[in-house]
Amino acid sequence: MSIAPKPTSALLIVGHGSTENPDSSTPYFDHADEIRSRGLFAEVHCCFWKEEPSMREAIYMIDSDEIYVVPDFISEGYFTQDVIPRELQLTGPTTVVRGKTFHYCLPVGVHRSMTDLILRRAKEVAAGIDPASTTLIITGHGTGLNQNSTKAIRDQADLIAASGAGYAAVLDAYMEEPPFIAEWDKMSDTPNVVVVPFFISDGLHSYQDIPVLLGMEDEVGAAASQREVFRHNPHHLRGKTLYYTSAIGTERLLADVILDQISDFDKIHKSL
Repeated sequence: MSIAPKPTSALLIVGHGSTENPDSSTPYFDHADEIRSRGLFAEVHCCFWKEEPSMREAIYMIDSDEIYVVPDFISEGYFTQDVIPRELQLTGPTTVVRGKTFHYCLPVGVHRSMTDLILRRAKEVAAGIDPASTTLIITGHGTGLNQNSTKAIRDQADLIAASGAGYAAVLDAYMEEPPFIAEWDKMSDTPNVVVVPFFISDGLHSYQDIPVLLGMEDEVGAAASQREVFRHNPHHLRGKTLYYTSAIGTERLLADVILDQISDFDKIHKSL
């Protein structure tokens, strides 16, 4: 979808970033470029927790007096509820900071339109494969500071199972808590299995850790920009045919989900 132009407002996309993985920030800049190309905002910027520019620098990068902040995160939790509000000095849905009005939207991963992106990614990677003979597994990290990340993935699995997409089963699985993605073959009764990583970027987890857990590789390899793990589908492992996609956040159309969250914010918090 698109939204009405906001020629006097800015968009600030907030990402996690990484000091270890050179590919971590790429999707965020891709999403910003896509939205910038549509001419909807006076400015479109990115900032990060673990990379430059930092969140605390963001206010100095923006000229506009009205700023929509969208967390380019998979779920609600520690970063979206604690870190980002603290770093940007946000106290609610709308906050005035140093004369600028910030509107704080929900993270992209909890929006209902993420379901369509997952289905799109699954169909692309296993084109021509009958969903009735396929198990779709959405995988994430699990544990850590944010238990809501597992809820976001479970919600997507439930939505897809009820969507009529036709998959024999739609499951959630995790790196560090049960059900474990390493046991993907045991939890799948079908000959075909599609695994979609529910992450924003092809970082250490989706590109390096999960391929080992799936049995695609024997040891953790190099970063995403240096390898072609996603171009070797399908993988014939453990008596099944496995299709492994890149992280859902690398889908350029995630830019539309960012705009969806802004549209929803305006409907809920601003008088029309």
